Formats: sequence, C-alpha cells, structure tokens
Amino acid sequence: MRQITILMFCLSFLCNSEILAQNFTRLDTLRGSITPEREWWDLQHYDLEVTVLINKKSLVGKNTISYRVLTPYSPKEIKIKTPDQKNDLMQIDLQGPMKIDSIHQNGVSLKFFNEGPAHFIQLKQPQITGKEYSITCFFSGAPIVAQNPPWDGGFTWNSDELGRPFIANANQGIGASVWWPNKDHPYDEPNRGIDLKITLPKPLVAVSNGRLIEQKEIDQSQHRYHWRVNSPINNYGVNINIGHYVKFSDQYAGLQGLLDCTYWVLDYNLEKAKKQFTQVSDMLEAFEYWFGPYPFYEDGYQLVEVPYLGMEHQSSVTYGNGYSNGYRGTDLSGSGWGLTFDFIIIHESGHEWFANNITNKDVADMWIHEGFTAYSENLFLDYFHGTEASNAYVTGTKKRILNDRPLIGTYQVNHEGSSDMYYKGANILHTLRQLIDDDQKWRQILIGLNREFRHQTVSSKQVEEYIAKASGIDLTEFWDQYLRTANLPKLDYRINNNEISYKYSQVINGFDMPVRVKVNDKDIWLFPGIQWKIHRENKPIEAFVIDKNFLILEGANAQ
Repeated sequence: MRQITILMFCLSFLCNSEILAQNFTRLDTLRGSITPEREWWDLQHYDLEVTVLINKKSLVGKNTISYRVLTPYSPKEIKIKTPDQKNDLMQIDLQGPMKIDSIHQNGVSLKFFNEGPAHFIQLKQPQITGKEYSITCFFSGAPIVAQNPPWDGGFTWNSDELGRPFIANANQGIGASVWWPNKDHPYDEPNRGIDLKITLPKPLVAVSNGRLIEQKEIDQSQHRYHWRVNSPINNYGVNINIGHYVKFSDQYAGLQGLLDCTYWVLDYNLEKAKKQFTQVSDMLEAFEYWFGPYPFYEDGYQLVEVPYLGMEHQSSVTYGNGYSNGYRGTDLSGSGWGLTFDFIIIHESGHEWFANNITNKDVADMWIHEGFTAYSENLFLDYFHGTEASNAYVTGTKKRILNDRPLIGTYQVNHEGSSDMYYKGANILHTLRQLIDDDQKWRQILIGLNREFRHQTVSSKQVEEYIAKASGIDLTEFWDQYLRTANLPKLDYRINNNEISYKYSQVINGFDMPVRVKVNDKDIWLFPGIQWKIHRENKPIEAFVIDKNFLILEGANAQ
C-alpha cells in the first residue's frame, strides 16, 4: 500500500536521491537475489506459531517450513561444508534484533551461521530431488517498532481510545523477516499457504489471514487463535492484528458463488463500521467486473481495523481510515470524485488482484502492485459513475507525479523504483486504455492477466508482453519509455495558419505513440516521431488541445 501524501512524496524524493548515490552491498544482494541457497528448494507451507508477550513488546515462536527439493545443489566456498554433502545449505532470513535460537530437522539440531539477516543452515539429512522435507526454526526477540506504518515497517504496540492494547504489524518494504523467519524474497510463495497460531492474553482477540480454524484455551490467562490460508501467499501479506475486536459478517454473491466477508473492528466502532463497510460489496462488484473473480474465495475476504492507515494483507485487508470517505478525508485527485468512496477500502482491496493474486518476482517491479491498484481506483469510479468521472479522477492525480527516476528499480538488490509507481503507473495504464480504444478489449486484458497469472509471481516483462500480445500493439518502446526512463514524452508543436508541425522530444529511439488531440472543434489522431511532421486543415487552426487522458507533456515550442 504505502499510499503517498505530498509530504511523503518529498521524503521519498530525498531518500531516492540517497539511494542513487550509494553502492549496493553484499547484504543487498543476499536480500534481493535468488541466491544459490534459495534456488534449490521450493516453498510448500509455513506452520508459524507465535506467542505475543505484550508487556515486553516481544515475540517467542517457531516456524516449520515445508519445502520440495528442486535440483541437486553443492555450494562453493562454504565455511562449514563437508566434502560428501550436497543440498546442505539453506538460506532463511530473520532481521535483528530478532534472533533464531535453534533450528531442527527430524528432531536433529542443525548448525547455522549468518551474514546480517541471512541465516545459512547446514543440513544433515540427504536432500533428494522431488522429495518434500521440513525444518523448524525457533526464534525470539523484540521486533523493530514501526514509527510511521505502513510507510516504514515493523510492529506497532499502540493503545486504543480506552487505553487497551491495540497491536499490528506492517512490513511491505522492510520485509516479513522483521518479525518471523522465512524465505524473504517475493519470487517464492508457499504453494499450500500458511497456518498461523497466535497465543496471547485474554480477552484480546488475534486476527490474521484466511479463516479462523480454532480458538483454544491455553490456561486461565491465555488463549490461542489458529488461522489458515490455503492459497499461496506473499510473505509481506502475513499479518497479526490484536485488539478488543468484535466481528460481523455477510456473504457476497460473486462470480464464483458466495464469498464469505468478515469484518473485525474495535468494539466501540461497531456501528460506524457497519455503515462504512457496506462499500465492500460495491468494491467486489466493480472489481469482479474489471478484473475477474475475487482471487481467494477459498480463504474469504476480511477487513480488519488497525492503528495505522491500512495495507493489502492478503484476505485480511487492514483498515485505519477513520470511517470516512477519501484519503483521511481528502481527495487525492482534486477532482471531487475522491470523496465519493473510502480510499482504503477500495485501494487496499484492489491489491487482492494486483499484489496478492499477481505478485512481483522482484521488488524492482513493484509498479505492478501499485500502478495497477492506483488505476483500480478510477475503474471503481468508472463502474458506478461513468468514464468522465474516472477520467477526471485519474488525470487529477498527475499533479503528484515527480518524474524523479524510473518506475522499475534495480533487480536482485531489493531496490524499488520511484514512488511514481502509484500515479504515474495509473496514468500509464490509462494512456494505454486510450491507445487500445476498445473498452471491452481492455477489460478482457485485465481479466486475462488475473486468469493467466493467477496465484503466481511475475516479472514486469511478462505483464508487458501479455498486454502487447492481447492488444495486438507493439508496445516495446511504450514500456521502455514509461517504465525504464524518468522522462515523460513531450509533444512539441507549432501552428502556422492551417498547419501544425509536431514531433516528440525527450523520448527514446523508436517511440512513436499516437496521440489524440482536438483541432478546432474535432478530435483527430496525430502520429508523432522524433522528426517534424505536418498536419494540414482546410481552414485556419484557432484551437489545439492535447487530450488530457494521455500522459505526455506539452512541448516548449507550443505557440
């Protein structure tokens, strides 16, 4: 999620400038690449047990990681390697001050060492290709406290309005390994999901992803909540929410039958939530129209109140928008349309399709998550209020675009692209809708993406190539210009009586995107390149307007 306000845009710009000035380290590579110690095994399931020690603001737990062996693996230059072993090192990640206390396989204690958050485990049991095994990591510690979630990551140990514990985690950027040991790289998700068992003091309630399997009494002072996700899930989407929750629920009659929708809110907010959360059914109706079926019918849909703005935790969308429309009561687009819906309900739920159903393989391609989801906001408006409303909303967000650096970051070092991935990403897709010029085809492309890449991790290239093939348009230079450079195309033009001379500037070689303009009182298409071209009218040109639905700049040569 990490929706950007004007202040956060400025902070992001400063941070991005610092990133560009620094060199990436070995720890960046260990975090952001598919290392040999990750590559040889495929995640199958997490069984995560956590005891929350609220007074100490700390956790104690264990995670049993089930995996399948993909290929024989013999690492080189490993300090603790023995000559006769293969598949003997596995990388598991956990960030300090959390620590791994011990690791076991089949009851046998395993040796491990670490380089920063990356822990390398010496396996003893033969690892046979195609077979499934598991290890159990015991861990403990006080996780990093999030200072401004969800923009920075960690745990929150807040209190509600009555002074009672109100706790949650948000860790999209910093990584799930900030609080539990896992394979902390987005390319590999557990095929059979996760079981999460949370032990905490009574009468607090623990809410997590998926479905509540069991609430079990541990002793007079503690109980345990067992949650289960059956679908593959990205690590950063796994969450814990703790508070004095009450719940209400309903069912949505969707494209794949009845979808269970459950809402968890603080007890004193129940009535407000029942009113505000009626927008969920509208969201599901609009997004199933545009994107296809909700991706997690088997796990249900949950909306959970938290002590921060909110985030896209899979099948457990978190909410902290104050039970009001807009983004904290404001319209990010300036069009007026942003106040007709609750931003967090719509945006964070849009991530169920883009981020949770379709997940980037490398965070360098995070624009897939944020660009498509920011774009989903105006599609919601399109469905209920029409195309003019959606156009006004999405083009209104152009003023938030910085054009500071490319949307795609640096691969294999855990480096995201520009924060422009939100609204530049949305306007890129909106421009593409204009080029395709066939809304039913565009809708089928969006539905097709979610069907083709259902429950998968993907690269930007895969998404780009799918859209190009489905649209029948060669989009090679389009994607390279908008995703891999910071510059927006400029349409330079000169008007001389009944002639318009025009061309593109600050574009890559081969960029020749057509653009719709209004000349006098009629709409026409121009086909600019990097060389001047001429368009002639039968009478003098008195008005020339570039269609605002295209993400381009008006050139300095305009007269």
